[in-house]
Amino acid sequence: MPEPLSTLVPAAREGDQHAWDAIVDRFLPLVCAIVRGHRLSEADGDDVSQTVWLRLVEHLGALREADALPGWIRTTTRNECLRLLAARGRVRPVDPQEEAGARGGLDAVADDVAEADLLAAERCRLLREALEELPAARRDLLLLLLTDPPLAYEEISRRLGIPVGSIGPTRARALDQLRRTRALRGLGPDLVGGERS
Repeated sequence: MPEPLSTLVPAAREGDQHAWDAIVDRFLPLVCAIVRGHRLSEADGDDVSQTVWLRLVEHLGALREADALPGWIRTTTRNECLRLLAARGRVRPVDPQEEAGARGGLDAVADDVAEADLLAAERCRLLREALEELPAARRDLLLLLLTDPPLAYEEISRRLGIPVGSIGPTRARALDQLRRTRALRGLGPDLVGGERS
């Protein structure tokens, strides 16, 4: 039976090498699976893995709940994979003697589009996870505010049974809570937010 995280995390914070080894042994397969899912090379995967463990050393003291560790590792690994993919997309050498170079680098453009699609899909998935963490009433309000074409506040008020005047303040509280969900923690302010025009 593996040691509970409620024991391992505080021990690792205190510098217990056995606890650190147990955490790495337990979660290294998760890190490797996420790296494989992003189709990184072995060298890039090793870089991501090392960065994840370094970030854990830096941030373990800030982790409020020991049981949040798997989610933190999953999110940090994804973020590092995406960061590495984005950096690789910025520098794309093209050999003019190769077919892709002769065609003006169309394959490189296709790769950039594929990476952008991957980033967008990852953001959508994380946003869905974050919405699931919200209370149903706040989640329903945010989803109604995102409908296309947009609904009038009067229609939202009727559907949810709340006064029109409380929609804006409730939306602000819901967005603030959404930003603080485990799924979105550490992704930056431009993923969630903005005012409805």
